[in-house]
Amino acid sequence: MGLETDVLVIGGGATGTGIVRDLAMRGLDTTLVEAGTISSGTTGRSHSLLHSGARYMPDDSAGAKACAQENRILKEIAGSCVADTGGLFVQLPADSGVYFEEKVEACREHGIETEVLSGETAQETVPVLPPDTERAVRVPDGVVYPSRLTAATAVSARENGAEIVTRTPITDLHTTDGRVTGGTISLENGTTETIDAAHVVNATGAWAGKVAELAGLDVDMRPSRGVMVVVEYDGLDTVLNRCRPPADGDIIVPHDERVILGTTSEGVTDPDDYPKADWEVSRVFEECTAMLPEIGVDQILRTYWGVRPLYGLAAEPGDERAISRGFTLLDHAERDDTAGFTSIVGGKLTTHRRMAEVVADHVCDRLGVTADCRTATEPLPGSDDPSVLDGFVREFGATVPADTDVTDT
Repeated sequence: MGLETDVLVIGGGATGTGIVRDLAMRGLDTTLVEAGTISSGTTGRSHSLLHSGARYMPDDSAGAKACAQENRILKEIAGSCVADTGGLFVQLPADSGVYFEEKVEACREHGIETEVLSGETAQETVPVLPPDTERAVRVPDGVVYPSRLTAATAVSARENGAEIVTRTPITDLHTTDGRVTGGTISLENGTTETIDAAHVVNATGAWAGKVAELAGLDVDMRPSRGVMVVVEYDGLDTVLNRCRPPADGDIIVPHDERVILGTTSEGVTDPDDYPKADWEVSRVFEECTAMLPEIGVDQILRTYWGVRPLYGLAAEPGDERAISRGFTLLDHAERDDTAGFTSIVGGKLTTHRRMAEVVADHVCDRLGVTADCRTATEPLPGSDDPSVLDGFVREFGATVPADTDVTDT
């Protein structure tokens, strides 16, 4: 005999746990299944930057505004799941002054707080910057600790009645008369279980295409890999961004006694099987030393790769950076004449809560539920106590590369 639930959410990253939390808080019986552990996919393999939105200015104002709004919300509700470090976009001699001015103007036009600093003031603010720093703009960037964020979100969902099931891949989606009615999961003991659901949500990020195939549907994902380089260094407490169009090696994120350097963007065909090239590590390190010249190759502790869940087409073949970092809700009833099934694709870790709200609104509309979203104002459980949050991480086995240097697990 199978299980029954109102909504089956597939994917235990930040967006999936955010969806199950939102739906559970609105009173729906909700089950989340995750093939690995909480945050073990893209969420836990990011550079962990809490975007202010400035990175996407001036070219993607909609994405930038979404990041800016969610940045403020997460700082209110997530406590020690984030760190309010602030950030600088740094102009070096090789960088365009026109681009700097355009970024500042766009940020101010769309409500992103900025403060332009001279090169001298920037070096006084962040003494490790190189002496040839021409100027910088201060923005409200921060740092996300993905394992804490996702584990606390899952705990909140569970406290509101949701079921969280990890290490349980979905192996089939059931379709009857043009409607997805649930799926089959593979349990750790080698057996399978069926779950019947009034609605199924595909929140598997870069794996969304593979999951959609289980229902005979095509979701054309454009995943792109990026490397993160972890360096032993305790002299930085502010996020650094190179003030130029997004490129390899232009982000440095502080993590206690270490920094994370990122990243590259190379298209992959399979998010489970892709090359990890040494040149990417070298490129990121060399580019980042332009902003942080004190670090040396001998300080590299480890590297890890993540895969972005991009959806859409680049302006030029192979130019993954040209694909929007916005998110898209795919209503398969309208798109594919397959009811009871929704996919959420694209997006950023910073905007995961908003992505979840949009999905929850959609599902509630389909199921006739009128309850409002409350996730923007209700703090996550344990958010004021890092030790409690790290206990949640241990409980879910959610230790991930992006923040293992910070969490006590």
